[in-house]
Amino acid sequence: MAKFKGTVGRSDLEGGFWTLETEDGEVYKLEGGGGYKAGATVEVDGSVDEGAMGIGFGAPVLKVKSIK
Repeated sequence: MAKFKGTVGRSDLEGGFWTLETEDGEVYKLEGGGGYKAGATVEVDGSVDEGAMGIGFGAPVLKVKSIK
């Protein structure tokens, strides 16, 4: 597992999903976890799922183990 720090966002594409924009400008589609709030600064423990498919604007999927 890795730690990712950044800001939670919300996208309305494909029915809506949560994103994480990291401090270095990377954007990930969040999968799992919950209780997200747009604009919140968080630290996520998780892993990038290189094999995940979706139309989420090409953002890699970040599988969330925990968030604080």
